Amino acid sequence: MRGVWRELAGLVLPVDCAGCGQPRTELCAACHRALWRGGRGAARVRPRPVPAGLPRVWAGAPYADEVRAVLLAHKERGALRLAAPLGAVLAGAVLAGVARGVGGGGGPLVLVPVPSARRAVAGRGHDPVRRIALAASAELRRRGLAVRVLAGLRQRRVVVDQAGLDARQRLVNVAGALEVPSTAGRLLAGAPALLVDDLVTTGATLAEAARAVRAAGGRVAGAAVVAAPGSSFSFNST
Repeated sequence: MRGVWRELAGLVLPVDCAGCGQPRTELCAACHRALWRGGRGAARVRPRPVPAGLPRVWAGAPYADEVRAVLLAHKERGALRLAAPLGAVLAGAVLAGVARGVGGGGGPLVLVPVPSARRAVAGRGHDPVRRIALAASAELRRRGLAVRVLAGLRQRRVVVDQAGLDARQRLVNVAGALEVPSTAGRLLAGAPALLVDDLVTTGATLAEAARAVRAAGGRVAGAAVVAAPGSSFSFNST
């Protein structure tokens, strides 16, 4: 119900731009352009060091400034209508991966959102990654790509907040934390799965998600995220 009230409030109350604070617009034109990286589009990213088992990852924008503010407004402040522009950016990252051979054959591409902890979903009133994934799938279908969203991962144990942990600590924190229920495992069998998340930093969570999908017999084709640290993009120019 909390998410419903937030959506209703957004229809009747004046809002400011989530990125820069410009009044009476939820996302101004300048911040919308920032999400698209100034027109340069999505690119492959790589954290350093690369955790074992991490699939190829594509991101739509560097995680900084307006992009960071928009993601946090959607995730933590319940600006639910931002799922549409964020989903469009995620769709761009998916298409960048498809252009490099992600998927191909085996039916529709399956987007598998990285799950939030149940307590986080309850506290926020929504699951931000799943909401963005659904928006991205709608955009991708409009562009002619056969795709579906499968919430095929769940947490099997509690993990601590990743904020403040270094790369090694994050790997330890999430190791073995995710699983694929048997019903979802049957749906994943034989279809190319693309892991999706709002943000990648060290890659520990995506690597754990890939491990869980592979352990269930699924085929991980790659991963796509809305944003990544700017340093993760730099290897593309070397």
